[in-house]
Amino acid sequence: MLGMKSPVHKRSYLFFLISLLCFGTASALFSGVLDNYLAIELSASKAERGVIEFFREMPGLFLFLTLALFYRVSERRIFQVGYAIAMVGVLGFLLVGPRMIPAIFMLTVYSTGQHLIMPVRQSYAVHSAGRGKEGAALGLMRSVQSIGQVIGFFIVPLIFLAASGSMGFTYTFIGVIILILCAILASLFLERDTGTVTRQRIYFRKKYTTYYILQNFYGARKQVFMTFAPYVLILNYGASTSVIAMLMGVCAALNIVVSPLIGKLIDRAGYKAVMVGDTVILFFVCLLYGFAHRLFPIPVAYIVVAVVYVIDHLVSNASMAASVYVRHLSDDRDEMTATLTTGISLDHLISIFIALAGGLIWEFLGIELLFILAALLAVMNSLIALTIKPQKLSAAAL
Repeated sequence: MLGMKSPVHKRSYLFFLISLLCFGTASALFSGVLDNYLAIELSASKAERGVIEFFREMPGLFLFLTLALFYRVSERRIFQVGYAIAMVGVLGFLLVGPRMIPAIFMLTVYSTGQHLIMPVRQSYAVHSAGRGKEGAALGLMRSVQSIGQVIGFFIVPLIFLAASGSMGFTYTFIGVIILILCAILASLFLERDTGTVTRQRIYFRKKYTTYYILQNFYGARKQVFMTFAPYVLILNYGASTSVIAMLMGVCAALNIVVSPLIGKLIDRAGYKAVMVGDTVILFFVCLLYGFAHRLFPIPVAYIVVAVVYVIDHLVSNASMAASVYVRHLSDDRDEMTATLTTGISLDHLISIFIALAGGLIWEFLGIELLFILAALLAVMNSLIALTIKPQKLSAAAL
């Protein structure tokens, strides 16, 4: 499996994938209903949706500080703590009900747990693989997560067939809590002796400058779609909870195949080519999302936007290339984990302000300007990626 030789290592990696499968299913259930819950139960406006996202993304901005609290703590333990925090957040979200401020607080708690495991799972996947298999390892990881997401997203319509309205949301949140508990149980079987990774409070090195810049542009463009794309479907086209969940399920189902393919493409074509191609495609995706309602009749525009939504999710797999880029630049495992953590924080530094500004731009200046800006961010991402010089993999990073 991915060049692994030790049976113990293979067994541990299997439980790592099982935990990701459970958490992927839980995350899909939660995200599959979240936007509709905010629009229906909390009556959040376009601008308020940006405010909610501002606070939800805050844990990502301060991720390097959060991980610093787990100085010299094993990756296995961080998985468990991250899952537990996420579970507490969902439980609180369920208990506080449709009250804006408490709901935002508990959503931020959930997001803290979710962000805590992001750089660790990437590092774990990459360093578990043999030399030359890094992209494939990340592709397999994403594929397993996608399987969980397919399961979660397609369970949502079934829940709402059995219990519509507020009860549908309640049953969904209970399911999320149970699945995260399963992820915690699976993480108990990860290797105990994999060593520890030093996590510095902040990690900046000149050689990662291009990566840092790319993360800022990627974070900004990603945030526009993640925050406002589902809301466009809900507010402009009347998409129901089941429709949004089904669309997300289609994305996840396709990702089962697409993620490993893109991972292999990164290994063969190189991370630079994938980074550039990704953002070129996204330029046109952004323009279609912002102008479909002006180019086509509304029923046709609805279909076009739904298709573009799926394309965006598939192309986002190319972000794996950045992790492989860091792997080739880093001298050892500690450095890679620290750099990925800093990268996620930089990603969120711009993201939180894009969430706030995006809501206001849509509310007062229109959806067209919002996605024109996202398209320009994609162009800037491509231009920066073109400056990358391919690196040889450091022997110490193997």
